[in-house]
Amino acid sequence: MTDWDEKLGQLESVSRSLEPGCDQRKDWISRSIDYAETFIDGLPDARTYVRDLGQSSVLDGAIPESPTPISELLDQLAESVDGPGINPASGGHLGYIPGGGLVPSALGDFLADVANRYSGVHFASPGAARMERQLVRWMADLAGLPAEAGGDLTSGGSTANLSAIVTARDAAGIRPADIPRSTIYMSRQVHHCVDKALRVAGLEECPLRFVPMDQRHRMEAAVLEAMIIADRENGMQPWLVVASAGTTDSGAVDPLLQISSICRKQACWLHVDAAYGGFFLLCEEGREALPGLQHADSIVMDPHKGLFLPYGSGAVLVRDEELLARAHRYQADYMQDAQPPEGGYSPADLSAELSRPFRGLRLWLPLKLFGLEPFRAALSEKLWLARYFHEQVAQLPGFEVGPYPDLSVVTFRYNPPQGDAEQANRKILQAVHDDGRIFISSTRLDGEFTLRVAILHFRTHRREVDYLLQILVSETAG
Repeated sequence: MTDWDEKLGQLESVSRSLEPGCDQRKDWISRSIDYAETFIDGLPDARTYVRDLGQSSVLDGAIPESPTPISELLDQLAESVDGPGINPASGGHLGYIPGGGLVPSALGDFLADVANRYSGVHFASPGAARMERQLVRWMADLAGLPAEAGGDLTSGGSTANLSAIVTARDAAGIRPADIPRSTIYMSRQVHHCVDKALRVAGLEECPLRFVPMDQRHRMEAAVLEAMIIADRENGMQPWLVVASAGTTDSGAVDPLLQISSICRKQACWLHVDAAYGGFFLLCEEGREALPGLQHADSIVMDPHKGLFLPYGSGAVLVRDEELLARAHRYQADYMQDAQPPEGGYSPADLSAELSRPFRGLRLWLPLKLFGLEPFRAALSEKLWLARYFHEQVAQLPGFEVGPYPDLSVVTFRYNPPQGDAEQANRKILQAVHDDGRIFISSTRLDGEFTLRVAILHFRTHRREVDYLLQILVSETAG
């Protein structure tokens, strides 16, 4: 016969170590804060990129049965995680599309994780669910969408694009038998996560029409309309146009006003990937670059880009919330006690996720602590820094620049007096990385190896841009 007192008492005695006392918690928190403060204080002099030498890592060891002191673990974190690779917290990160890492967002995550509120269902945490819906409403208003719009906070643009495409698929009534003639239109600069989303959504076999681009890498609206008309006349079923409000490669913004007019006329769903560019709506210069976004049927915006949040912050917005709910809502017997909120949906009704972190607090806290003014100023600063860099590079001997930036991505390349241009540009890229203060990336435009900078980090200022200019001058002198 089991001695329940002894058995459960022994297990409880050991398992209670998972609930440390106040002094232990304060010690761990204090040491973690000290680590974070040392990290942040060191950013101005830290390298933005450190090449991983492939050395064996302390992280390779097995998970131990006995405890490890937090001081030892923080040392391992500094050496093996926060050392090699790209430092996304650095203002010198000008590659890809930089993230940010506002400190209040980290505090929001800490508070959300300590309380462990479940934001997916209104019944479980009304306040958390309301906060997330309030933030979605704010973003929908910013984008100019109507009152019936809805959305969801996601892990990033990839999940948000998938959610939008699934919603568009169901709204259009696309069934397996329809796929071979259900045509989709986009430019070749659409982010690759859209291709991934189409595959995951079961739409990989839909015919893709790549619309030609103009010299600024923007979709040719007139050609788009001609392609749609021709496909329909040939028995195809045009249904989805994917446009970009800031491409990753070149930062181009497609002509959304013209495209939205075509989509209304041709009964196509317009999805706009504004993961990078959407939050430039907060500043006057950005609004001037994004006319027509308000006419989209669905939009993706990433707070971990334009609002400088840590990675893991995306959003999908849909013009008609009901369509988003139809594509994602679930029913389960064990959830019968979870009454829906009056006049709306719970976040999990609008998402593929049921289990989900409370993402709202990492966005709400910095917006409330700072107010919108510094966000507007920071976004405007990034646009002007891109224009400044474009102007300065154009004046350097041997350099050519891409189109005047729509937003804050600038493309450029060096044409050496002799030798292979691609190798010369690869050498410049390598020199920038070896220097370590700045990280930039490359792409191919019109088949040419091209250097690019993306200026979006809240810690990026003129100092970092001038560092890069100095390296370019040094590497091409003489």
